[in-house]
This record gives sequence, C-alpha cells and structure tokens, in this order.
Amino acid sequence: MNFVHVAAFAALCVAGAAQAADTPAQAAARKALADLAPQAKVDSVETAPMPGFQQVLIGGQLVYVSDDGKYIMQGKLFDTDSQRDLTGARLAINVKKKLDAVPQAKRIVFAPAGKPQYKITVFTDLDCGYCRKLHSQIAAYNQRGIEVDYLFFPRAGLGSESYDKAVSVWCAQDRKAAFTAAKAGQTPPVLKCDNPVADEFALGAQVGVDGTPAIYAADGSKLGGYLDPDQMLAKLKALAKPTIAER
Repeated sequence: MNFVHVAAFAALCVAGAAQAADTPAQAAARKALADLAPQAKVDSVETAPMPGFQQVLIGGQLVYVSDDGKYIMQGKLFDTDSQRDLTGARLAINVKKKLDAVPQAKRIVFAPAGKPQYKITVFTDLDCGYCRKLHSQIAAYNQRGIEVDYLFFPRAGLGSESYDKAVSVWCAQDRKAAFTAAKAGQTPPVLKCDNPVADEFALGAQVGVDGTPAIYAADGSKLGGYLDPDQMLAKLKALAKPTIAER
C-alpha cells in the first residue's frame, strides 16, 4: 500500500487530540503530515532508528519524516548489522497489541489436538479463492501444530454479499461447521445477531490489511498471504529463530 493510499485511509479517521511534549522534530513531522492529509490521525511519532528522521505510525503503516519535516519516505528500513527489518518489527508491536485485544470468543478457532506449537491470525473473506484453498487444508495446518484463528475481512466492505455471509456464519448455531461449509462454496442461511464482523473489518484496516488472506504470527509479524502447510510451518520456524543481534 503506497503513501497516497495510507493518507486516503487515514483521512477517513477523526484527527486525534494534540500530543503533549512533542520535540521540535516530532512537531515538524506532525505538521508535515497534517499539511499533506489534514484529517489524518497520527497514532504515534517516535525517533526513528535512522538518524535524522522520525517514524510515524499512521493508518496501520509506518512512514519516515525528516526532522525538519521536509522529506517523507515509506518503505522497509533494514539494519544491515543485525540483518533485521526494523519497519516490520515496529509494525508488529502495534499489530500484536491490537490483535491481542480481540478475545477468543470473537474468533473462529481451528486448533490442533493438544497444545499448539504456533498460532496464526488470519483475516479472511468467505468468497476469496486463496482463503478457501487455505481452509481446505485446515487439518494439515493443525497436524503441524498450527492453530488458525480467523477474523472476518469481507473485501467488498460492509453491507456486501460477503459481509452478509460472514454475519450469517457467525450467527449459526455451529459456527465452525457453517464456516467450513461457506468456505466450500455453500451459501449460509440468512441469519442476524450481534456479531463482530464490522469491528473485525475495521481492525483489519487499522493493521494494514490490503488483501486476503492476511496472515499474522503471534508476535504481530505479517506472514503475507496464502502459504501451504509446509511453507507456513517453515516460515513460523524461521520467525522463531533469533536474529544476529539477539544471539
């Protein structure tokens, strides 16, 4: 997602209250973004690991603003010494905080027998082809010790056919069975009840979901889109390995 898209999404949010005790560099970063997207909601402004820049969390994305507010960059900041993606690491902290706030009761969970070795959170659309492919292999993910927690993200938006299907699945007496049937192409009976679908859709936007499936590890790291069970396990194992700086 490029900065124009980030700004467009952020402009839909209500501007946050002014932050107290900004440094001159932080104030310059806020002003630069306010001039570019007046209604943007800036979540945080911090000193970036790269000298001379502030890092700004906005619309589920991270941008870098020079201390004088003259330059704005978006992209991955990579530390060559530690071989670490610093942008991804900072975003993961924000994502983990938001995902951890979603209670188990508002997820649709497919867990392995016994204690899971890994847990992933998947933002899913019931009509998405790769989402359906992933769920068709749910037993294989579970057999590899991976718990799959689903949150709804109907890509067509609130009030769409996919949104209505998600609500009907959530309201079914057996949610997991209804979910699996919908993933197999069956249209669920129309049901209405209190549901978290709209909140989960909003959450997806907040953490930067721009397609489905959008898969996150337990530490908030974005794993990407569809991976087959062996690829998923390999990526989770690699993620668990310490970086050079952590050894």
